[in-house]
Formats: sequence, C-alpha cells, structure tokens
Amino acid sequence: MTEALFIEIGTEEIPASYIIPALESMSLQMTRFLDENRISHGEPTMAGTPRRLVLNIPDVATSQEAVTIEVIGPPKQAGFDAHGNPTKAAEGFARGQGVAVQDLKIKETAKGEYLCVYREESGSSTRDLIEKMLPDFIGRIPFPKSMHWGSLVVTFARPIRWIAALLGREVLDCEYGHVRSSNKSGGHRFMSPESFEVKDFESHRENLRHRFVILDPAERKKLIADGADSAAKGVGGSILVDEDLLDEVTQLVEFPQPLVGQFEEKYLELPPELLITVIKKHQRYFAITGPNGALLPYFVTISNTVPKDFGLVAAGNARVVRARLEDARFYYREDQKVRLDERAEQLKGVVFHSKMGTSHEKVERFRELAKWLAERISPESLETVLRASYLCKADLVTGVVGEFPELQGIMGKTYALLQGEPKPVADVIYEHYLPNRAGGPIPESVGGSIVSIADKIDTIAACFGVGLIPTGTADPFALRRQTLGIIRIVLEHPFRISLGALLDKALELLAPKLVQPAANVKQDVLDFFQGRLQNFLVGQEGFGADVVEAALAIGIDDIVDAVERAKALAGFTKRPDFAPLATAFKRVANIIKEPETAPIDTGLLQVAAEQSLYSALQATESAVEGLFAKSDYAGALETLAQLKGAVDSFFDSVLVMDKDESVRRNRLALLTRIQGLFSRIGDFRKIQTP
Repeated sequence: MTEALFIEIGTEEIPASYIIPALESMSLQMTRFLDENRISHGEPTMAGTPRRLVLNIPDVATSQEAVTIEVIGPPKQAGFDAHGNPTKAAEGFARGQGVAVQDLKIKETAKGEYLCVYREESGSSTRDLIEKMLPDFIGRIPFPKSMHWGSLVVTFARPIRWIAALLGREVLDCEYGHVRSSNKSGGHRFMSPESFEVKDFESHRENLRHRFVILDPAERKKLIADGADSAAKGVGGSILVDEDLLDEVTQLVEFPQPLVGQFEEKYLELPPELLITVIKKHQRYFAITGPNGALLPYFVTISNTVPKDFGLVAAGNARVVRARLEDARFYYREDQKVRLDERAEQLKGVVFHSKMGTSHEKVERFRELAKWLAERISPESLETVLRASYLCKADLVTGVVGEFPELQGIMGKTYALLQGEPKPVADVIYEHYLPNRAGGPIPESVGGSIVSIADKIDTIAACFGVGLIPTGTADPFALRRQTLGIIRIVLEHPFRISLGALLDKALELLAPKLVQPAANVKQDVLDFFQGRLQNFLVGQEGFGADVVEAALAIGIDDIVDAVERAKALAGFTKRPDFAPLATAFKRVANIIKEPETAPIDTGLLQVAAEQSLYSALQATESAVEGLFAKSDYAGALETLAQLKGAVDSFFDSVLVMDKDESVRRNRLALLTRIQGLFSRIGDFRKIQTP
C-alpha cells in the first residue's frame, strides 16, 4: 500500500535566494532517507513561496520492504567436531542469533565454509520512521544564515508559524521548537490570512490559488514575465529581459501584480547600465526599453497584493526610485570632475589586502605582467595594454562604484570615453574583469584578455604566496573562478604561453610579499591550475577522467597543448582496437623502472624481433616529429599505433632482462626511446582499458 507524503513548513518571509536551495535539500534529504530505509516512493515535487516550503512525494510505501538478513558465524570446522556434533562455538552463535542449532546453515565463501543464519526482518511502519526523523529533517535544511526566535534553541531561516505534515490523510506527529505539526496551512498574509485544512498536494495548490497564493514557482514566474511585458506594452515599450531579476522576484511574491511607474526623462542622461542597476538593485524593478532599444522613463514593479488604487501605489514606487536616481545622478556628475589618472593615484591609499599591499601596488604588478604578456602575444597591443592597465582600477574610488560595486569596469569604460581615451583602451578597462561569473563571456579583444590574465594571475599567485589558499568551504578571493577564467581565455583565443614562465614573472614581482619560497608557491599554483583544468575538461567538455589525467600528467605548462593532447587521447580511446593498443603501450612503460638514456648499440640487437622494432622505431620517430611540431597529436597517435605489431613481437620473442648487462641495458634503451614518444602525448598507464 502507498500514500503521498506531504510536508509544508510555513514561515515569516524567507529571503529569495534561500528558497530553491532549501527545497532541493528537502527533496534530497527525504528521498535519501526513504531509500536508505527501504521505503519505495515516487518522484518528489517541490514548490515554495516566500512564506512556505513544500515537498510532496507520491506513492510512498506505508512500511519498509521486508529483508532477509545474512549473518556469518564461525568456520564450519570450529562449529562442529569430527563426529558432526555442535561445539560451544556453534551453540553460542545460534543462541546469540535467537535460533536453534539445527537451523544453522553452511555458506561457502572464498575463505571456506562458515556457519550462517538467514533471518527475515519485517519492515517497520513508514509513519513511525518519518515521525522520528522530521524534527532533525527540518533542522538540517541549510540556509546561508539562520536565526533564533523567542527563547527557543532551534533555528531556521525565519520563524516557523506552522508545519503541515501528512502521510495520506493522516497527520504525522512531530514538534519543532514551539510548533506542532497539523493538517492546517495559511493563505496570503494580508488578503487571506485565515488557516484552512490540507488534504493533499493537488487540492492544496488550488485552495491556495483561491487564497491569493500561487504555489508553483514556474507558474508565478510566467505570470510575472507575461504581466510585466503586458504592462510595458501599455506605455509603448517592452521589458528589458533579465532572468536573474525575474528569478529573484518570483521568490519575493506569492500573488504577483504588475504595476507601471514613471520617472523624469532627465535621468535618461545616466549611462544605461547605471540607470538599470539603480532600478534593479534597490527596488527589484524591471526597466523598459522602446522600439529602438533605448531606455524609456518607465519601470514595472511587481506587487504582492492587489492594490486598491494602482495609481497611488505606482506613484509611491516612483518617488522611491526617483530618490535613488537622483543620488546616482549626483555621483555620476561628481565623478566626472576628477580624471581617471588622478583616481589611479588615489589607489595608493586603498588597501587591497594587509598582506598584499595597496591596490596601487597591485596595479603596478599586473601592469608589468600585462607588458610581459603583450610583448609575447601581441606587441602591437602594448601601448593600449599599458594605458588600460594603469587606469583599469581607477573607478574603484569613484562615487558610483562605491555605491554600486557591480558597475566596476563598466563605469571605468564610461569615464574613460568621457575623458577622451581611445575606445580600445576603454574596452580593455571593461573587459579585464571578464569572465566575472561562471560561464560568463570572456574578453573579446586581445588587450582585454592580456590585462584580465595579468590581473587574475597576480591575485592567484599573491594569495597562495601569503597563505590564503582556498579550502573546501571557503574561497573568499574567488580563486577557483579566476583560475577557470584564465583557462577559458587561453583556450578560446587561443594563446600559446608558458604558464610556468608567467608564474615566475608574477612571483618575481611579488617577492617582497611572499611568506614561503617562490618555488613552493609556483608548484602549489600549478597543481591548483591542473585541478581546475581537469574539472573543466571532465565536467564541461565531457572527457573521461582517466584520459584527462593521462594527458595532464605530463604537464600543463602550455594549456592549449595540454587540451589538444586530451582531445587526441579521447578520440584514440574510441578506436575499436584501442584496448590492445593501450595494453601494448602500457607494457612498454611498465617494464621501465628507470629510463635507460644510453644510446642504442645496433651491434647488440641480436634477435630479429628487436632489430625489426628498432627499424620501426626509426621510421616512426621520423614520421611523428613533424606531427608533434604541429601539435597534431591525433595524427601522431595514428602513427604510433603502427608500432604495436613490432612491440608485440618483441615481447613475444625477447627476454628484456637478459643476464648479459650490456644486452639488457640496450633493450631497455630501445624501450625507453619508444616510451619517450608515447610520453609526449600522455601517461598511458593512467588510461583504463576494458
């Protein structure tokens, strides 16, 4: 028999960003509990609003699945004597398991015959099991910040007002803090605050709709998007699409009602990014654009109630946003009175980090790094790179960025253009922050890419150099994101640069700040990059973990080259004859404990198979050298695969570890030469074969 499991936790308004992770945790926790306790169930459904977290799991078995428990006892020879009579060991085992000696079974194992008991264990009631775990289940829902309320010792994101918990139509009895579970829920806080009975998930969803609550987040999101777009059309425009804002507003309201507000056209003189940020950040409003894409002096706000006077509410919202826009306008005008060059000097008074110096010192360091990179990647960009890298952090001390930190780079570009800087310089000022989020766009220009890499590598090297290394739970300087950003920039342009040499230069500039030897810092950073690159290739590019490990094992100094090797190996593993080829390559590698670097003495090649292998090696070396030079690793692997027959014949016909030391060392030298070819692509020992 099965029933639906329904849980609703009613609260004060939960922050928007908390809701989805909390619902996902509820689903994961409960399904894991059911699975671990042998309770079959259907697919969970999650739903939530700012005032409720809902989990519904259909087809939950009302009791655990019965199971046969196998208990292994002492060996048979210890349990019975030579005449087949039970010993004290057998009697004690039977007594401990609550069975008669004659009920003991004999089980054949890898270690011999053992006494065994099979015991049927009936399933416990699902209701009893869930009731016991519910308080702990509620307490384990994770939030960035939790709070106490009243004199209670329990915590939650916000105070809990009700808990509705049902298995079928029966209430699951539990208590969390001062709240005991029931079959009661509540409607909209203002428009339908009275409690009502919960029967099941489907009827609950409809009952809430009649009480001004749209339970399904996807439905709320569509209502908001459609309503906002319709409201914008009413003033001759359309909503500026912003998925992040739409997701956030979806979790801020239970019954969305779109309203159009207006502000004075004078504020349209502000840069669009600034105006949009003011409207979005402070008020969670949607900007409106006209047919030509330019901003209109209107916005859409989403109310959580049906206003008695839409115009009055819209006017109130307009007053609030007008004050914010006036502040932004003031800062924007004041900022233009000071040139970026002067602001760049002001960075001398801004501490980047107590262990890493001022922001001005940081700029000087990564400006040198950017120069070093430009000289190697794009000498023609050097002038732009030097000017942009000097100015790119100057907007950090502007009024607008002080008020809206998310506009750093954007305002730097704006002010640079206003003071007459060339457009390429202004573009680099903006682009050097990219990518500024996971999966975000990378710099389009070479100059922007160079300064972005320089800035990021300085931060990474400096943090490692002063001991601020990311942990499993903390990465305050976003070093993982910055490392992945460098990897993406290098790969997508692509840039053939030496990561080791770049780190050497960065650590040379950081020398006065380092608290440990530069060589140690360099190795730690290289290992960190290798881990990020491995995760990127496995998680985002879909390569096999063993293939990536094999390719990266021989180094990542040239990131582009390392990825080309991984691609070639990934393709190579798809060959029908891959397994025997890989086995032959591994066989060569495994027999070489220490590389034999002495030259091959052809006079000591006594057996036809080793003579044939040497001839094949010479032909292969000649063929693959040009392929390696072009990083054509797929072609090189195809060529190396032709050695398989000669390698197999060699091992079938030749004893490598010959008693004659000169013969033995000569054969090892031959294999070392072959291994040297394979190892320029990857460590085949790390590739798994069927």
